[in-house]
Amino acid sequence: MERRRFFKAIAALAAWPALARAQQSKTRLARVAYLSAQSAENIDPHSMTALKQGLIENDLIEGMNIEITYFWGNGDPGRVKELASALVQRDFDLIITAGSQPLRSLMATGTKKPLVFAIVADPVGDGIVASLARPGGNATGLSMSGTDLESKRIQLLKETVPTIRKLMILHHSAGEAIGVVSAMKRAADSLALDTVFVEAGAVDEFENAFARAKEQGAEALVASASAYLNYNRKQLIALAAKHRLPSVWETNVYVRDGGLMSYGPNFPDMYRRSAGYVAKILRGANPGEMPVEQPIKFELAVNARTAASLGITVPPSIVARADELIE
Repeated sequence: MERRRFFKAIAALAAWPALARAQQSKTRLARVAYLSAQSAENIDPHSMTALKQGLIENDLIEGMNIEITYFWGNGDPGRVKELASALVQRDFDLIITAGSQPLRSLMATGTKKPLVFAIVADPVGDGIVASLARPGGNATGLSMSGTDLESKRIQLLKETVPTIRKLMILHHSAGEAIGVVSAMKRAADSLALDTVFVEAGAVDEFENAFARAKEQGAEALVASASAYLNYNRKQLIALAAKHRLPSVWETNVYVRDGGLMSYGPNFPDMYRRSAGYVAKILRGANPGEMPVEQPIKFELAVNARTAASLGITVPPSIVARADELIE
């Protein structure tokens, strides 16, 4: 389905009338900024491809009728804030972003520019929108709130490794949704799992943080959804392997990089759908009146090679449900 949609969009672009091209060249291109806590090298390329695909599906063609300038936080919360403050002063018509941290940074500037978020965990809980049905204000997009993902991830990890008794909860409070850690604690409690909380601080503190958690008896790892953790995922995955901690993460990019498993929305699909908001707002729609949508695709990914290296036999029930199995 995705391939058909993509090639259909490419065909539509190829058939764009010459007259329309000429008319576009005489008009001002819509100017859009994209602010990310990631880097251009580290971000999942599938998500960026999906965003561009979604724009094409909505007749927005870079260089023809839309111009996108990309701003990368490179995993540095301070840099994200600086970029947010700088770009809202420029004459962009709209700003696209993803994740709580860059969105909060933009909101903190008091900007009235339209904001479209491809992914945010809990925009209502974070005070970004008044409600999912009627956001109010100048921000709208796609949310993961109400999906109970923290509980499902821990359940899947426990099903995969039934012997675990103490769980390391890795989080980054500056970059995650408010209340996510308490939700993870409740989920662990419901499975009679003890917990060790580890705040991901400076990168050079990661090693000691993992070692302390291991000393306290941690037998597995669950991580919050965080742009900061995502940016540093390769180092975190390597530490999980070093300390022999089975791990569950928010998205399959972690699994492709060696994490044991992940469960969450299909992020590229959310990026693609966010392009529809961009198109409607540029054509005059009010973001405050555009309902926030929920993800419609969820994926379980498992790295069988990582499981084997940890001496774990992945249960058939997990294998059967996996959307992606790396062998």
